[in-house]
Amino acid sequence: MDDRTGTKLLRCCCLLAAMSLTGCSEFKNWVRTHEVGPDYRKPVASVSQEWIDFNDPRVISEQQSVNECAWWHTLNDPQLNQIVMQSYEQNLSLRAAGMRVMEARARRGIAAGLLFPQSQEAVGGYSRVQVSERGNAFGLPIVSDRAFDFWSTGLNVGWEVDVWGRFRRNLEFADANVDVSIEDYDDILVCLIAETAAAYVEIREFEQRLVYARENVESQKASLELAQSRFRNGQTSELDVKQGEILLAQTEALIPQLETGLRESNNRLCVLTGTPPRDLQPELGTAPIPASPAEVVVGIPAELLRRRPDIRRAERQVAAQSAQIGIATADLFPAFSINGSVGWQGTSASDLFTSPANVGAFGPSFNWNILHYGRIRNNILAQDAKFQELAILYQETVLKANAEVEDAIVGFLQAQEQVRTLEKGVQACERSVELALIQYREGLTDFNRVFILQAILSTQQDELAVAQSAVTLSLVRIYKALGGGWQIRCSNCESETLAMPIESSSDVPVTSQPLSTDEDDSLLSDSAFVEGVTAS
Repeated sequence: MDDRTGTKLLRCCCLLAAMSLTGCSEFKNWVRTHEVGPDYRKPVASVSQEWIDFNDPRVISEQQSVNECAWWHTLNDPQLNQIVMQSYEQNLSLRAAGMRVMEARARRGIAAGLLFPQSQEAVGGYSRVQVSERGNAFGLPIVSDRAFDFWSTGLNVGWEVDVWGRFRRNLEFADANVDVSIEDYDDILVCLIAETAAAYVEIREFEQRLVYARENVESQKASLELAQSRFRNGQTSELDVKQGEILLAQTEALIPQLETGLRESNNRLCVLTGTPPRDLQPELGTAPIPASPAEVVVGIPAELLRRRPDIRRAERQVAAQSAQIGIATADLFPAFSINGSVGWQGTSASDLFTSPANVGAFGPSFNWNILHYGRIRNNILAQDAKFQELAILYQETVLKANAEVEDAIVGFLQAQEQVRTLEKGVQACERSVELALIQYREGLTDFNRVFILQAILSTQQDELAVAQSAVTLSLVRIYKALGGGWQIRCSNCESETLAMPIESSSDVPVTSQPLSTDEDDSLLSDSAFVEGVTAS
């Protein structure tokens, strides 16, 4: 038997041994892709066909009709536009998320480096050696010159060949983690913009409520003075005066509460913009509550899969875990390595790089954990169970996102109805107070009617300001639930062209079968992220 025939028999024996210990299914996938473990497909997620209120003319649900790039511009408030950009440029949480993206990319570079020889080291040394006159451990003859120099230098290389795709799966895992970090950045950006807009709207809400409260205080003071005057003239009893004092005290007590809320919203906006808390009143000035448009463009529910960063992040987490299954599966197979070294050794530096001083070694090796007692198999099962868990959580994320949009839409529509009702009520109440004061001044009615109507007016005006704010806040919630705002970091946002690099999820059932992620299919390109984060 010649050497070539013996080598073939040895390979066949190794292949049969591997198949008997690891099973045939992994080998089938390896023959097809040269990577063991499953290839990834996006898990399917159920979404509604239409929004519940799609028949309402105020809800525009045409496919791909949403431009969330700078949705806050729909509120037509220059102060808000400026503050949103300030929070985008200076918010510390967003900056920290950007650093996590950089970290993930660096770790991806480490994973890519493992595809090449994992051990590459240059070595060298010098030592002064002296042997014993009485002999030595190696039985070498004693020479007259017992002391000599020893110089050495060289290069050692070790390379575990990626036969089973362990390192390629690890690179897929790193790629998916980069995508996860980018989607986390985008999710924080979406929340940041929505919270900034909400804090600004709340400031304007508290300002309007304070205006109403102070106006009512002045009106009630005038009514109290009228009651005191009539009481002094003996035209009414002291009860009218006490009722006026009660109502005035109740309204005045509301002002400190509103000022506290205003200060808290002010401080929250400072933190969101990355600045120490300070009084923003000189900068913001006075302005009404931002008016929301009557209509809102929401697109179709299926677009949530590509709009919302948290959904895309959940899907990328599933992809990363699928790669872990392949990494665990590779432990079932032998690891083949090639090791080599080349160098020079001599007793003097001048002779070090001469041909007689050359030394070297080269040869393959393998390492195979045969008696693993089920540990590797159970690790594969554990990784697969984690994959199934993340796939289910991805589906749940989609359902919750769908519900968040529905909640925001119904809040937006019903808040508009509430504003219309309260506006009518406030107008009627204001006229009623005027008539009641005229009648009370002329002695045609008692102060109780004035007391009741002024109390109702104070309450309804406060509720009107809250409802007007609720309309705008509901619009903010809608765009946050739609995943709007992260697009401002893309270069094409300024041209109002919506950047949607995410393809729709394929209709594949949740499974850990096949896993394949191309590097060119990353959710967001490096250039897009860098351009968006430069300001931060």
